[in-house]
Amino acid sequence: MTAPSELLELAREAADQASDLLRKHLPDVSGGRLLAAGASTKSSPTDLVTEIDRASEALIVASLLRARPSDGIEGEEGSTREGSTGITWVIDPLDGTINYLYGIPAFSVSIAASVMGRAVAGVVQNPLTGETFAAAEGKGASLNGVELRLETMGRPLGEALVGTGFSYEARIRAAQAHMLPVLLPAVRDIRRAGSAALDLCAVACGRLDAHYEAGLEAWDLAAGEIIAREAGATVRVLDGLIPGWPTVVVSAPGLEDRLVELLERAAVA
Repeated sequence: MTAPSELLELAREAADQASDLLRKHLPDVSGGRLLAAGASTKSSPTDLVTEIDRASEALIVASLLRARPSDGIEGEEGSTREGSTGITWVIDPLDGTINYLYGIPAFSVSIAASVMGRAVAGVVQNPLTGETFAAAEGKGASLNGVELRLETMGRPLGEALVGTGFSYEARIRAAQAHMLPVLLPAVRDIRRAGSAALDLCAVACGRLDAHYEAGLEAWDLAAGEIIAREAGATVRVLDGLIPGWPTVVVSAPGLEDRLVELLERAAVA
């Protein structure tokens, strides 16, 4: 089996290329104009995909398969193939498409190498800030080459800054909103940035104390999860908070039990 550190370097190279593409084609939002040529909807009228999502994924897939032509691929925009090596690349070519279209600098390229459904290497890169979060299993996590290591959080839950995300499906969004009146008074505040991959990395580097979100797909989660895990964060999956949708909870060590208890109290019946 190829070492996770070698897979990490391939992911980093592909992310660099995709980030260059995204910066080059950043939409013009000057004067309140939004130029989103080629935009179309996916799961709902509010869930957009653009030509640049597809171009970014094609570039990433081509880069990875040049180096490892027998690997599998699982991409958000439909690039799926079985491999023969046991390694599958899980790709979100533009996590935070809405932010990208509106010129909000909170979007990312997320690439992970997965073995039997578990990420062993991952990169999340913000093309506008130049920040690259990276991790390989057993080798720790880093931000632009600087090691990330979380300390146990001893502060009260009421001092925790918590991130979340919302589904693009109206029914699920309503259920998520139903939980907020219980959650919001019990924590320092809640943030919704719009890129799950970046939010998980925000936990890894201490910008958030925790992040919870229902309905994440593999490409939303894979790279950010291993980065958070290797930085020392805890990762739990809860069923039943929102019927039919598992909720991923990523938190600083020492916070997870208190946060899970709060989430369970806020659960939608």
